[in-house]
Amino acid sequence: MKLALISDIHANLEALAATLADISAQDVDRIVCLGDIVGYNANPAECIRLIRDCNALCVAGNHDLAVCGSITTENFSSVAARSIEWTRPQLTADALVFLAALPLKATIDSQLIAVHGALHPETGCERVRLDTEARRMESFQALAAHPSGARICAFGHTHRAGVYEFRDGEVVERTGEQIRLCDDGYYLINPGTVGEPRARDRRASYMVLDLKRRVVTLRRIDYDADMPFLAAREAGLVPRFGFSRLKQTLRDLVET
Repeated sequence: MKLALISDIHANLEALAATLADISAQDVDRIVCLGDIVGYNANPAECIRLIRDCNALCVAGNHDLAVCGSITTENFSSVAARSIEWTRPQLTADALVFLAALPLKATIDSQLIAVHGALHPETGCERVRLDTEARRMESFQALAAHPSGARICAFGHTHRAGVYEFRDGEVVERTGEQIRLCDDGYYLINPGTVGEPRARDRRASYMVLDLKRRVVTLRRIDYDADMPFLAAREAGLVPRFGFSRLKQTLRDLVET
């Protein structure tokens, strides 16, 4: 089975359309979306429609759950909370039901577990950020104990692509555009973000995971970033890569 792993679309229609166009040329069996379809940018309804049209297997992100009222925005930054309030009335009742029904975790062919934030803990896992070695180790322990027997967990939420390997008692970050996974290793893999970059590289990113060959490939996609920027500004949402929003984020200190 060959999977396209995408995450953190955040209502960026241009980035999602460009990513799906590239995926269409990769001969994948299914798209797996690791959450946060909405939030921050100005095309939530259109992005939900595209995700549903391509029959992606989706898990819930914290922004998805906040928009449909399943969790509060109490721990969100002011920028993120404002985008949630703007997004909610843009969606139909059907779209809100779709988001509310998304599971926190999904297992695929007993080989891959999909989550948004982390595989641990049992509750609130969509809000845990695997951005420290200690947190990644907790999710590795949960992966090793998972009844499915899966050795790979795909996660999002950090908006940063990465492949982490637990093998022979050590955790290492594997680097490179294409990585072969060892049969005796456990892996946490993050495809980065489609629509809300938080690194110097502003392109959309996703991963192709070939479960048969045990190879993961990182792909980065160019798109016209001016269009979502202008749409967000028109809607009163300042995009994260704008200077004003960057200053606000630094004041808030906590990414959501």
